[in-house]
Amino acid sequence: MAKSNWPEADKRKFIGKRIDRIDGPAKTTGAAKYSYDINRPGMLWARLTTSPYARAEVQEIDTSEVEKMPGVAAVWKDDELIGKEVQYQGQIVAAVAAATEEIATEAAERIRVKYKPLDHQVVDSDPKLAAGKPAKRTEGDVETALGKADATAEGEYSIPVITHCCLEPHGQVTDMQGDELFIWPSTQNVSRYSDRLGDSVKVPQNKIHVETQYMGGGFGSKFGYDKWGVIGAQLSKQTGKPVKLMLERDTELMTGGNRPSAHAKIKIGAMKDGSVTAIDAEIWGTGGMGGYNPPPVPYVFKIPNSRVSGLGIRTNRGGQRAWRAPNHPQGCFLTMSAMEDVAAALKMDALEFYLHNLNLTDRADVYRQELEKAAELIGYKEKAHLRGDSKGGNIKRGLGISLHTWGGMGHPSDCDITINPDGSVEAKLGSQDLGTGTRTVINIVVAETLGIPLDLVDVKIGKSSYPQSGASGGSTTVGGVSVSSRLPGTEALNALLQGVGPKLQGDPDQLEARDGQIRSTQDPSKSISWKNACALLGTSALTKRGSNNPNETRKEHMLDGGVGGVQMADVSVDIETGIVTINEMVAVQDCGLIIDLKTAESQVFGALIMGITYALFEEAIYDPTTGRMLNPDMEFYRLAGIKDVGKLKVHMMTGKGFDERGVIGLGEPPVISPGAAIANAVANACGVRVPSLPVTPDQVLTSLQKGGII
Repeated sequence: MAKSNWPEADKRKFIGKRIDRIDGPAKTTGAAKYSYDINRPGMLWARLTTSPYARAEVQEIDTSEVEKMPGVAAVWKDDELIGKEVQYQGQIVAAVAAATEEIATEAAERIRVKYKPLDHQVVDSDPKLAAGKPAKRTEGDVETALGKADATAEGEYSIPVITHCCLEPHGQVTDMQGDELFIWPSTQNVSRYSDRLGDSVKVPQNKIHVETQYMGGGFGSKFGYDKWGVIGAQLSKQTGKPVKLMLERDTELMTGGNRPSAHAKIKIGAMKDGSVTAIDAEIWGTGGMGGYNPPPVPYVFKIPNSRVSGLGIRTNRGGQRAWRAPNHPQGCFLTMSAMEDVAAALKMDALEFYLHNLNLTDRADVYRQELEKAAELIGYKEKAHLRGDSKGGNIKRGLGISLHTWGGMGHPSDCDITINPDGSVEAKLGSQDLGTGTRTVINIVVAETLGIPLDLVDVKIGKSSYPQSGASGGSTTVGGVSVSSRLPGTEALNALLQGVGPKLQGDPDQLEARDGQIRSTQDPSKSISWKNACALLGTSALTKRGSNNPNETRKEHMLDGGVGGVQMADVSVDIETGIVTINEMVAVQDCGLIIDLKTAESQVFGALIMGITYALFEEAIYDPTTGRMLNPDMEFYRLAGIKDVGKLKVHMMTGKGFDERGVIGLGEPPVISPGAAIANAVANACGVRVPSLPVTPDQVLTSLQKGGII
């Protein structure tokens, strides 16, 4: 009989191999339908009216003129806002549904809203602006340790607010059919998307149907239905017609969520052998109108004497949402910058410095292997030098290093596996594919479990009517769905083996499914083809349901929910122009047992590009006078292009010591380190710390001037 634990390396046919995405053809040909591609008969277009002010009292919302416009089918307005305040530019005030996109756009602009502008706060770089008492944490004797340190480094570091900037904006198509509500949203949480939505639109929860077959990124910002989900449903209910409401890019960037900023004053001390002994950090930042949790400092390293205080600043801009590995990029940048600064103060090689301090981490052996591999891949010995490239000319070259960590334990997930009499197999679960390859992972796990070709498995996901699966957040999807599909696959196979046993005149305990056959493990000549075995089911399909409960299945399927990673950056800095060029980036990452090596590597490549983007270009810029976002578009909200990323190398840690830990999530960890690695490489190249991300030419030139380099 088959067992549900993961197969040994020599018995894996698909797991761990480079396998193409099964939905690749649909995406490349345009057959894949995203939310914006859903067009229902008689569909209306909806557009939003939003506040132009960062903070203002809403005195009146007048929709009378718009209601008379030809083509306008319905108007929604937030009457609860009258006499109250809007808290950021882009806050939704009203909406229009019309026959065409053009009419809806014009109508939304013609809604008259009377505001009384009020004082606002959008600047977050001054800790004096913070309200309340700082959160404080102290371990050891920081003052004494800093006083005894052979070298200290003290600096101010800053990482700004950025947005998620999803390729596909937030929104949905909503269709009220009789007393049932059908929704096609861009969401990271199909199974639980509509939780409480029924209360808002007065539709029973069991009559709400959600479907998301494809989505264009969420990065932590697309879990709930949001205000536009309620508006879309109400407009559809009001008109009796389907309504498409997708956010425009400017509204998306202002209201769809952001990653909070982090500013810090840090003093760090170390002994002459490189041992880090103390850190003192004062941190502040903003999550807009939301709350603020200071990032983890020190990050990865457990420095024995540490004192950290954190303050949140409430500002008039849209609120924060989870952004890939929440708070980790910030904590990583602040910590690793200070770490390499004290290494420079010691005149110690950065790699040697990190290796010496691995005893302060939770996974020293893993980080050691990863640092050594990254150094090999980037040619560290040949390129490394102490801070400041001493070669002549205006182009300076340098290396930077960063370490990171993440959890990634699988989320709760249910899955139905059905074996049909014709030999075809169906996997059905209410998960979603954010673009990371979830369908392909399920396909591989089920085919491997049943010993059949990949094309015999039909993976069905993306509907709330399917068995519930968790939200895609925290890098938990692959861990969840791989176990929840492996378990019922094994159970279904064993039920099939019971029926095949008499046919092969053998004990079902001595049968296995392999290479499209059911055969005896004692005598492989005794076999039956998969299709003939399934035909024995007669006219009834065989269905089994499996559930991944992380607390129950962790012991057998996921021994360790944590991962580590190392990244190194090789950059050139033009000290005349301040332009930073990425020559090469290397990422070495572990994530336990890898299901599809090709999509795993792709995840890391994508994270590197995303990290290069926030390291060199990204920042949500607000005018302190008006409180308005100055770059809510794709012209001035800069993202990296193909010419900006340089050469990327990815190495996944596999084999003994990694595979047996089970399947662990990968989506978030590799996006944590790029900002720190690149900033450290810039410092190594030009000899001075550029303390703030993004490392733009003006930031570089300002730092060079302050350092007396130019």
